[in-house]
Amino acid sequence: MDDELRKELEAIKAIATRAYVSAEKTRKYFLWALVITIVVTLLPLLGLVFAIPFYLSQLKGLSSIGF
Repeated sequence: MDDELRKELEAIKAIATRAYVSAEKTRKYFLWALVITIVVTLLPLLGLVFAIPFYLSQLKGLSSIGF
């Protein structure tokens, strides 16, 4: 009886270990998806912070020429 119980507990332990490993992989995938999403959205916004004033100054320069 003890051997059967021990084998069953070992099987449950193996299943729990595989579930933990799978959950950790999924957590890492979600973390990287979040990081990539933040980078893809923040980098263009940061670029716009610098690009908009540059283009506005160029437009002011064009208006003084007479276009």
